[in-house]
Amino acid sequence: MELCVNFPKILNLNKKTHLFFQRSSFPDSIGNPAFQFKIKNPKNPLNFPQRFSSFSRQIQFLQPPSFPSGSRLLADSMASEVVTNRLPADIEVTETQEPNSRVKLSVEVPDAVCEDCYKRVLNELTKRAKVPGFRPGKKVPESILISYVGKENVQKATIESILERTLPHAMSSVTGKALSDSVRIITKFSEMEKTYSSISSLRYDVIVDVVPEVKWIAEDGYKNLKIVVEIDREIDAEIACEHELRRRHKALGSLKIVTDRGLQVGDVAVIDISATTIDQDESNVQAIPAAESKDFHFDTEDGDKVLAGFLDALIGIKRGETRSFPLVFPESWNQENLRGVHAQFTVECKELFYRDLPELNDSLADKLLPGCTTLKQVKELLLQRCQEMEQTAKDQATDNAILDQLCKMVEVDVPQSLFEEQGRQLYGAKLLEIQANMKLNEEQLASLSSPKAVNEYLEMQKENIINMIKQNLAVGDIFNRENLEFSSEELLKEVQNSIAEFKRHKQKYDEERVKEQVQEILEGAKVLEWLKERADIQYITR
Repeated sequence: MELCVNFPKILNLNKKTHLFFQRSSFPDSIGNPAFQFKIKNPKNPLNFPQRFSSFSRQIQFLQPPSFPSGSRLLADSMASEVVTNRLPADIEVTETQEPNSRVKLSVEVPDAVCEDCYKRVLNELTKRAKVPGFRPGKKVPESILISYVGKENVQKATIESILERTLPHAMSSVTGKALSDSVRIITKFSEMEKTYSSISSLRYDVIVDVVPEVKWIAEDGYKNLKIVVEIDREIDAEIACEHELRRRHKALGSLKIVTDRGLQVGDVAVIDISATTIDQDESNVQAIPAAESKDFHFDTEDGDKVLAGFLDALIGIKRGETRSFPLVFPESWNQENLRGVHAQFTVECKELFYRDLPELNDSLADKLLPGCTTLKQVKELLLQRCQEMEQTAKDQATDNAILDQLCKMVEVDVPQSLFEEQGRQLYGAKLLEIQANMKLNEEQLASLSSPKAVNEYLEMQKENIINMIKQNLAVGDIFNRENLEFSSEELLKEVQNSIAEFKRHKQKYDEERVKEQVQEILEGAKVLEWLKERADIQYITR
């Protein structure tokens, strides 16, 4: 398996976040391409980039290349080998099903095939070997040729020829099901040498991963899904619009130093923060390193996004003052290891500012949103954008909820080779993203690309990777079961869009592979659309 140069838990890939500060659901600017709503999707914590522009909302769950695809199956190449390389006698193959969608093939090669391979090897050696006393290409007596080349070398070459010629025939029973890069001959070469030298025939075992079967726990249960979609309150367009207008208004003001009072809501404070656990036994008190922050700019208007009680404890604090106070991390806190922890915070206020804002009226319209002439027009356009993003967020949350439900409805024996391939692709994509954002040096990149780093990621993200594979397989199965389809015009349009994206970023691409990926994504979009039309969907705002 190959790492396609792509965040393991062993890395802290995000910029340092403050443990007391919950990440806001809304970003700083609607104009920012990173502006996204925070959608609860605990089963799929990984976010992957999409190249397919016009319907990315519907297909974010499909990380290309999803499975199965033509390049993952052993079909045409093996079949053509069988047709062009006929054997003088039939081989005997015994198929045994094994766990993890793996098949063992026990192959018995008869004497006639072994003898034919032996003769071919001798003919090839005659052409290539420069035997003293014989002109190149002239027939050399068998005994002299074997003596010159060496009996053991001839035997090894014969066994290799037997394997090369018989393996495609042995694999014919799993053609169209076998996964590429998963075929392994498990019989030791030394054992094959002993068998061949003693009885002039050959036996060997092959293991291969095959396309896993999708078993529905409840047959046709996917046709009437009952879905509960939980959405953040802040994706509400009205609330989002108010926040965005306030952010833009604040950007037009200036910060001025507070000299005659303490902190109040609306101010911005520059603070140093530290925290320790609280324990009656002082020897057990531990620092909370991730809570430490120097020169942190705390906007008090974001008080609802910090640890409950943090803002209240700082109201009235003055420049140069230090306060210490206890807080408890709630059981719903993002970091599991901090849930329920009693912590003692120490905060030093280094600077204190208030905002001097211009009056919010029509004169600011063009500055708030270029092209606008009235405040009403600004609000209407911002609300329109927020409504579009609210709908996008709801649709994405619905898709995620459906995929989570499908994952619970199927049983799939995921093959190891498929798990490793999907995991490496995800890791490779994330590594590329990190490299683009952080400009890793060669040493850092080599460390993150090491087998140890990749394997740690695979182990840590095992459940997520398996769930993603189960989702993709379930979606593919529904597409086939329900005879869903899309037009060739849709496929052509999205292929062209995707290729245009590759060219815009000056990236190499394989047009045939792009077509396969787009086709898989279109299938996924059609399935989600079909499922939503038949599902009972309930939305809950939190």
